[in-house]
Amino acid sequence: MSDAQVIDIITEAMLVASQLAGPLLIVALAVGVFVSLLQTVTQIQEMTLSFVPKVVGIALVFVIGGNWMLRQVVTFTERLWSSIPTYIIGG
Repeated sequence: MSDAQVIDIITEAMLVASQLAGPLLIVALAVGVFVSLLQTVTQIQEMTLSFVPKVVGIALVFVIGGNWMLRQVVTFTERLWSSIPTYIIGG
């Protein structure tokens, strides 16, 4: 296995990880900003008020996009496992 092949695998793994984490982080950021603005306007400074909506938002992302996320991981894993013989024989 050459260095270029290892870098390709790592690059693809990081791309899949960022695709999976992106929607979760964006929803958590959007909900966090909205709740912070709501807390600022209403002067309510409750810690659980910022935590619970984020958990609910992330859970909704998992419910809506969980199938897609699982498919992405399975596809990447299948490609990785099927490429092992070519890396061993070719390298």
